[in-house]
Amino acid sequence: MVQKYETVFIATPVLSEAQMKEAVAKYTQLIRDNGGEVVYEEDWGLRQLAYPIQHKTTGFYYLIEFNADTQFVATLETQYHRDERIIRFLTVALDKDAAAYAEKRRNNKAAKAAAPAAEEEAPKAE
Repeated sequence: MVQKYETVFIATPVLSEAQMKEAVAKYTQLIRDNGGEVVYEEDWGLRQLAYPIQHKTTGFYYLIEFNADTQFVATLETQYHRDERIIRFLTVALDKDAAAYAEKRRNNKAAKAAAPAAEEEAPKAE
């Protein structure tokens, strides 16, 4: 049975930009290889942790929203456990209300990103 999921993981802050992109590509490809569909990705960047994890006070946060079979989540979380670059993760199944909220959040973010671009293209009246 295919269900909607959202996963957030925190990668160690010592990674370079290329290493972080490689880690993200690994997990998005893992989702696709197992019959899933990546709906949305968002890089939250380097953030301060609420408390130290493995003696680290910051981490790279990344969100992936995807559709996949219910059995796949165990495989994904096993891969998170095995990867030393990932210091924390959380995967949740989205119910209909959470899925609607996530879609609304995506649309608002897209509208905000499009608004400054539209303002730049419009000629200014002087």
